[in-house]
Amino acid sequence: MNIEDFDFELPEDLIAQTPLKNRSASRLMVLDKATRELDHKHFTDIKDYLKSGDCLVLNDTKVLPARLYGVKEDTGGKVEVLLLKQNEGDTWEVLAKPAKRIKVGTKLIFGDGQLKATCKEILEHGGRILDFEYNGIFYEVLEELGEMPLPPYIKEQLPEKDRYQTVYAKEEGSAAAPTAGLHFTEELLEEIKSMGVTIAFITLHVGLGTFRPVSVENIDDHQMHSEFYMMSKETANTLTEIRDNGGRIISVGTTSTRTLETITRDNNGEFVESSGWTDIFIYPGFEFKAIDGLITNFHLPKSTLIMLVSAFSDRDFILKAYNEAVKEKYRFFSFGDAMFII
Repeated sequence: MNIEDFDFELPEDLIAQTPLKNRSASRLMVLDKATRELDHKHFTDIKDYLKSGDCLVLNDTKVLPARLYGVKEDTGGKVEVLLLKQNEGDTWEVLAKPAKRIKVGTKLIFGDGQLKATCKEILEHGGRILDFEYNGIFYEVLEELGEMPLPPYIKEQLPEKDRYQTVYAKEEGSAAAPTAGLHFTEELLEEIKSMGVTIAFITLHVGLGTFRPVSVENIDDHQMHSEFYMMSKETANTLTEIRDNGGRIISVGTTSTRTLETITRDNNGEFVESSGWTDIFIYPGFEFKAIDGLITNFHLPKSTLIMLVSAFSDRDFILKAYNEAVKEKYRFFSFGDAMFII
């Protein structure tokens, strides 16, 4: 398939720059795959489409405040560092600006010296490997000094860090939020549980590759970035029981979907305790083994995310829904409105 098959016109003013004051006040478009009908609702109406015996699968990854501002120790020149992935010990793969001034051996200082780093390696794509020094607990130092790495299409400052976290974020490690989950409040989740719907958690640490544009014409040639995932034995057993009892497994977000489909693909369709790295690329023609429903946001044109959504439903139906969303002025992307495909 061609990348142009997943294009649509999106006015820039529909890209949500700030989150709504109330998480669950966003709009919800409901797509029925069988009837090819769509309804315009509010996110709290999600309860009307769930039933006892269903299971919502949430990604409990927690976004790191991974953007750091500091100086070069020798010159005092300003630098910006974005943490991408932790390697062994206190070494991290990072993006740095201005990269050409950070050579092997360059020492960096952040804050009042609570955090220091030395460049150990220059990577092929221009990234750097930094070795950090600090006193205490690294994530606590990062919480004090770091800023949230908002997606490149968001130009506004975020006044509250926790608005780019889900209310159930737990496992530190993401470079970006699993944004479909941003719509849930603790109160809404409790209401859903009281209906007899099970809540289960997996973890996938979202990498910045999720924002990387597809640069090939034929999508078969696209190479997905790799991301770390985990599923506990408890979640695997829960999902197996839900499926055996005829309940629906509803994935909250493309990250949860990629995790569940990776695990079932690699284990003959079964849910098992598992962890590892996935670079699964889901696009039309993919055979889903894990999920029965998908809650997701509205995604970028020509992105791997709109390809995944098109694979779960139907490309023409999805593009029809997206054009309807533009016409009805839905809010798009990370802080935008939601879609529920059943």
